[in-house]
Amino acid sequence: MASSSPATVKKLLEQLQGDLRALSMDCKKKYPPVKEAAEFGIVKIKTISAKNDNILGAIKERSLEVVQPLLLGCGTKEPKVTLLCLTAIQRLLSHEVVNEVAAVSVVTALWQLMENGLEELKLLQTVLVLLTSNTVVHDEALAKAIVLCFRLHFTKDNITNNTAAATVRQVVTVVFERMVAEEEQHTDANTAGSKIPVQTVSGKRGGPASLKPCAKDAYMLFQDLCQLVNADAPFWLVGMTEMTRTFGLELLESVLNTFPQVFLQHAEFAFLLKERVCPLVIKLFSPNIKFRHGSGSQTSPSPGEKPYFPICMRLLRVVSVLIKHFYSLLVTECEIFLSLLVKFLDGDKPQWLRALAVESLHKLCVQPQLLRSFCECYDMKEHSTKVFRDIINALGSFIQSLFLLAGSSASQPSVVPAAAAPGVPTQATGVGPGGPNGGITPQPAFEYRGTWIPILNISAQGSTRAVYLELLDKVEAPPVADGYAMSVAFNCLLDLVRGVTCMIEGEMDRCNGTTVALSAEPSIASSSFSAKEVWEAMIELSWCGLLAALSPLLDASTDEAATESILKAHTSMAAMSGRLSMVTPRDAFITAICKASLPPHYALTAFSTSSSLGTTKVHSTPILLLQPGSPTGECHQQVVAMGQPLSGQVQGTVVLTAKNMQAMRTLLTMAHCHGAVLGAAWHMVLSTLQHLVWILGLKPAPGGSLKPGRAAEGPSTVLTTAVLTDLPVISNMLSRLFESSQYLDDVSLHHLINALCSLSNEAMEMACTNSKEPSLFAVAKLLETGLVNMHRVDVLWRPVTAHLMEVSQHPNTRMREWGAEAVTTLIKDALAFNHSPPLSENQRLQATLLAPLRDLSQTTHTDIRQRQLECVLQLLQSQGERLGPGWPLVLGVIGAIRNDQGESLIRTAFQCLQLVVTDFLSIMPSSCLSVVVKVAGSFGIQNQELNISLTSIGLLWNISDYFSRRRDTVEKALEQEEAAKKEQAMVEGNNNTTAKDVEDKGNGRDEHDEAQPLFDRLWLTLYSRLGKLCVDPRPAVRKSAGQTLFSTIGVHGILLCQHTWQTVLWQVLFPLLDEVRKAATTADKEKIDSGSRNILIHHSRDTAEKQWAETWVLSLAGIARIFNSRRSLLMSLGDYPKAWGVLLEHIQAAALSCNWEVSLAALKSFHEVLQMGLPDGGREYDSSVEVGTLPWQPSISLDLSQQVEYPACPLDDKELWWAAWQAWETIGHESTAAYVRSAATVSRTSSGFIPSQQYLTALVQSFIALFERVRGRFGPNEMRVLGEVLLGAVSVPVSAEASPFLIPLYGDAALSPLQEAVLAALALLEKTISSGQETMQLMYPAIFEQLLQFIEFSCRPTQFGRLENRIITNGKHNQAEWVVMNYVPFAETALRVVVELYQKAACHKAVINAMVLEKIVKTLRLPLGLRYGCPSESTWHLAVSSLLSVLCVGLPVARQHTASARFDSMWPELAGTFRDFLFPTCLPPENMSLQEFQENENIDVQVVQLIGSDILSHAHFLPKEFVNQIMSMLNRGSIHSQSASFTAEAEVGYRLREEFSKVCFETLLQFSFGGRATCAAEGYISRMALTALLQRAQQLLAAYVEDERLSGSCPLPRQRITEVVFILKATGTLMESLKKTPAENVDVSTWEQILGLYPSLVACVPCICPEVCLALQQALLPFQDLLTPPPAYLHNGTA
Repeated sequence: MASSSPATVKKLLEQLQGDLRALSMDCKKKYPPVKEAAEFGIVKIKTISAKNDNILGAIKERSLEVVQPLLLGCGTKEPKVTLLCLTAIQRLLSHEVVNEVAAVSVVTALWQLMENGLEELKLLQTVLVLLTSNTVVHDEALAKAIVLCFRLHFTKDNITNNTAAATVRQVVTVVFERMVAEEEQHTDANTAGSKIPVQTVSGKRGGPASLKPCAKDAYMLFQDLCQLVNADAPFWLVGMTEMTRTFGLELLESVLNTFPQVFLQHAEFAFLLKERVCPLVIKLFSPNIKFRHGSGSQTSPSPGEKPYFPICMRLLRVVSVLIKHFYSLLVTECEIFLSLLVKFLDGDKPQWLRALAVESLHKLCVQPQLLRSFCECYDMKEHSTKVFRDIINALGSFIQSLFLLAGSSASQPSVVPAAAAPGVPTQATGVGPGGPNGGITPQPAFEYRGTWIPILNISAQGSTRAVYLELLDKVEAPPVADGYAMSVAFNCLLDLVRGVTCMIEGEMDRCNGTTVALSAEPSIASSSFSAKEVWEAMIELSWCGLLAALSPLLDASTDEAATESILKAHTSMAAMSGRLSMVTPRDAFITAICKASLPPHYALTAFSTSSSLGTTKVHSTPILLLQPGSPTGECHQQVVAMGQPLSGQVQGTVVLTAKNMQAMRTLLTMAHCHGAVLGAAWHMVLSTLQHLVWILGLKPAPGGSLKPGRAAEGPSTVLTTAVLTDLPVISNMLSRLFESSQYLDDVSLHHLINALCSLSNEAMEMACTNSKEPSLFAVAKLLETGLVNMHRVDVLWRPVTAHLMEVSQHPNTRMREWGAEAVTTLIKDALAFNHSPPLSENQRLQATLLAPLRDLSQTTHTDIRQRQLECVLQLLQSQGERLGPGWPLVLGVIGAIRNDQGESLIRTAFQCLQLVVTDFLSIMPSSCLSVVVKVAGSFGIQNQELNISLTSIGLLWNISDYFSRRRDTVEKALEQEEAAKKEQAMVEGNNNTTAKDVEDKGNGRDEHDEAQPLFDRLWLTLYSRLGKLCVDPRPAVRKSAGQTLFSTIGVHGILLCQHTWQTVLWQVLFPLLDEVRKAATTADKEKIDSGSRNILIHHSRDTAEKQWAETWVLSLAGIARIFNSRRSLLMSLGDYPKAWGVLLEHIQAAALSCNWEVSLAALKSFHEVLQMGLPDGGREYDSSVEVGTLPWQPSISLDLSQQVEYPACPLDDKELWWAAWQAWETIGHESTAAYVRSAATVSRTSSGFIPSQQYLTALVQSFIALFERVRGRFGPNEMRVLGEVLLGAVSVPVSAEASPFLIPLYGDAALSPLQEAVLAALALLEKTISSGQETMQLMYPAIFEQLLQFIEFSCRPTQFGRLENRIITNGKHNQAEWVVMNYVPFAETALRVVVELYQKAACHKAVINAMVLEKIVKTLRLPLGLRYGCPSESTWHLAVSSLLSVLCVGLPVARQHTASARFDSMWPELAGTFRDFLFPTCLPPENMSLQEFQENENIDVQVVQLIGSDILSHAHFLPKEFVNQIMSMLNRGSIHSQSASFTAEAEVGYRLREEFSKVCFETLLQFSFGGRATCAAEGYISRMALTALLQRAQQLLAAYVEDERLSGSCPLPRQRITEVVFILKATGTLMESLKKTPAENVDVSTWEQILGLYPSLVACVPCICPEVCLALQQALLPFQDLLTPPPAYLHNGTA
């Protein structure tokens, strides 16, 4: 509908007016009437637009008046005017403003133009617009317009012809579309149910009265098309002059295919189908029916009788449409058509006709519902043509004829090129028709008995793509491409099978209530047959023909895809036959697949064998069976495998091709997906699979699956790489096949099992008579089938296990083993399966499942018994909790294994015991617990397998853990069982051995056991077993047993009562320790030879002594840990002090042992017991953490600020701890005695034992732990003992072999662990003393003395006894056996501690009385005096800084006590220390840098400054001799210069300390003239020092001036210049000092000496050295203050 918007209307009016104006202008001269009509039209349009709101409607009402000028214009026959008018008419038509009257006039005008041959294309365009834009044209006008198009179609102009043909097709379509639209608008009108009119309507120009106008037009049009095709005169299309039959058939096909509902809903049109179309088609088919291609007739058929390709092709297209859409209306006619199609496939028909027929049949084969209708309407009725069967048989005959035809012409050149027909798929390039070996790319083809036919890609599955039926533009029949007909027929069969099977399956699912998405239509035939009858009829009618057609194709196929399609068709038919319970077709198709899976000769033999064994006999079918020796496609098939045949009737080797493997996969897939319908055919399928598996060399694996076997097992088996890659896939497919049996119903499952048992019986018989390896396929798959069907075990258990028991008794070892494996595996899985109800509630089923396991005991084969025992083990592993009443049997089997039996059985039995202990203790009766402990202990004692012994100890630990966790439950159960036993004993008497007797015997109870509770007896049994294992001859067993024993007691000992603890202590632990100690001391020291065991023994365990030492260590540590963790419990025992003493005795003996491992472990155990009663596990102090992480800047005493305080010890504990101190004292003295006594007097050192650093570290750390226990009684004597031990410990050297790992280099600042522990011990003492009572503080001097001894080690290492040792440097040592530690970091750390400690305790009375300051100065004098001779430069640096720090604190204290004379001896020592340091005897190293020299000089300056500030400033408080010594040193430093005795060589590299001399001189002057001398001696010293300085200056200056004059231009040595510069600077310094000094303090003689130096200074003025000149200038400037006017000088007349 055109738009009616104002803009559109306005535009239309403008265009119409413009067209009329143009028409008026063009016709102004030649055609005045047209001009006037145009002008009138313009006025008319203007009038309409002005007077009407609905302009378009008004124009349509007066459209004749509007169109009239245009029609007159068309009548002028002027091309330009005609074109203008036609364009305007089209515009009016497109806007639908033309009514019926005007439309008739327009058609008339167009007809006139057509007859005059004007604007033919524009005419066609106008007609098309007229008919498509509206429906105003009807009846004769419409017919006239259509005739107009037809007549233009038959013009001589090709363009007009083709355009008119397209217009005709569109107009015909428009006519029927108008009818459909009319029906939609009048839904209440008569439908297709109306009866056909009684009166005939043929021959009338008017249509049936029952039809509406548009329907009448369509009716009349279709009727006339039939008339024209039949070469009759039309009734409605008056004016038709000619018509081609091909064009008419095309129009008929288009209408029938596009508008089928018109004919189905309207009886009038259906009448036309029956009365006009069908007779017409049958009439036109007659030449094709009568024609025989290649007949022997000598006379050629007339042209009217010869088939004409365009007509025949179009007729077949019409027939296809009639059958597809109108089968329900034309049942009889379709039967005729289908019979004709079948006849057209005959071999005597032309090849193009056969191709057209097979393409037409292909269109039918893809419509399964249509095929179903054929079967119902024809095949299933009596005395009726079997159309459905004939179609299939005709396709099979057609295929066979193609093979024969191709075979007859094989020697001739190819008749048909591939490109003859456009659109026909071509064969691959480079491949000729002779076969796939003639080109580059293999061409898919069928090859059968020497005939090669290519396979072309026709269409997708389920669809059609005709080629020859689409050649509408061809007049002559094109040649048929080679292989095209075969390919179409092949696709027909595949689509037919797929469609029929899918349709039946869908209908079956719908009948069963299953929702399946199908696009099939319901059956249109009568419902006189049930659905199942129809299905069975379709299968029964088709299977023979399909098998006959597909079998040669399967055999001849050389393409994998084609073969796969054929096999799928076989599978579909077999499955559908099975579902319909049709045995014969099912077995026929399965047999075909099985034969295709095996080599041809092998297949015949195998199936003849199978048939003799009772397989279902297959009915004979028209299958083209392969004949032996006949040439087949096998010669072109790729051989992928070669192997031995399973059947003895076939000799040699057999080969498998790729097609065989493909068929095998199809067989597997079919059995997997459709196993429920196979029934008795299972035997055929499984027999085929067994043969294939054997040829491929697949062997059974655990669980029943098949895996590729070893190549050695089949020496003649050859597999290609492709097959080797595919074998795992095939194996998985086999496994999935039998796994899918779980979805089979019970009947199908029994069919499967019976088939497997039958195959197994055959294999057993063959194994008895044949020496070759038996086939285990059936046994393995019986196992696999049983495993996946456990949910219905009652259905299959008896037949499966009964047969497997027979297999287990077979003489063949391989088969027997697999039978036992299958039985045991099924038993394990059956017990593990979650049955409903469970086995615990179904005792009968459990007995049934265990019956085969019990029956296996009757066999005499040992390997079967081993399998049986392994099965018991695995049952425990998986189903032990479900055994219930079976526990006695399990324990009996385990207990029956003896030590003299094989190692394998012992191992298996022990694994059973492991499971019992780890998983099932809570399940078994409590009376069995002691038996379990006894069995576990016996496994530990056995000596055949060490690992079992070790593991059994772990089991004992697990048992103990169970006792602990289930204490209440076990105690209660034991009491109940004990009561039940006593009651039973009272009833039955004491004749029978009760479980209690067994327990007593196992536990070894003595007369004291009666006092123990029942639960504690279990513990004692456990401990006694572990105690015996602790002294086992094997070290590994001893170690494991010891660890388990002490861990068990430590963790679970709290559960024991007090009396039981006493028994454990005195009957288990201490006896064990005695035995171990005795064995360790008497053990052999010879090296153990590993022998032939190929076991490498570590050097630390290569002797029996070392191995027993490890046991000793373990035992002692375990007992110590028990004493620590159970202290409160053990102290409640009456004899605890005795036990404590015994423990300390053992610790002391072990600590003094010559074995380093035992001794060190003893100290660790000692440290362990010292933690008793401490929170957080008893770790109050860890030196490795606290001391090792300190940078040592702060005091060590601060590092223990986080120490955990001990709780106050009970009064009774003091003696116990003091006994521990005495033990420590003994150990310490014995270990470090070489330091305080000669080595000859010490037994340990005389035997070659020197304590290790780890040992000494542990010893000192144990003191740290012990001190808090005994500090209340720790006094000076104990401090002395401690000092001796610590000093001795630090003095112990290190073995040269271990020194690289223990001794840090001199460049390292790290402390050894021992040194850290020693300092930590002293820090602990210092903290205790500082916070303790006054009596404790008297030990301050002892700490200082200890630390000062350590400081001396930095320069003078100690000596340990008479051992020869060396000091190592740079990580290297001489060949000495022992080397001393690097004491430098230790001594320096001790020095820092001393400084900090003295700063805190300098004023303490004990420190003052002990002259600690003097001792510090005396100790520091050694490194300060050595200075550059110290081993480490950092030592004297730290010493001088420490001295300065100490003096800052100590000198005020010393000055305060000058009257007491306690420091009198300190002052000379201090003066000597200053002298030794400031004027060392060792020169600086030659490689010292100037910066280092200046830094060292600054240190000297700091010392001088300290002397000035803290000593000389308080000289009146100090001894005079000391002050004189200080002044002498300053004087010596102030005039320091080169010695006259130095040689030139010695002067090289020596530097003067100029700044030091300057400071010394300044200090000397400061304290010489700063105040009055207190005595004459002081003034004399100052004057003497000044006189010496000035005289020395005059001499040096005079000598320098003379030497420079003599040297000329050569410079003097650097040393001379430096010396002169220093003298000049000193002079300047002296002048400045004298100026600052009060005048009364300077003598006149001093000024005279100063002025006497002035001439010498003036004499130096000519010197040329810049440095001397600068120094001289600075020396002369101070003299300006001495240049004053003489007293007689007058100024302005005044004196």
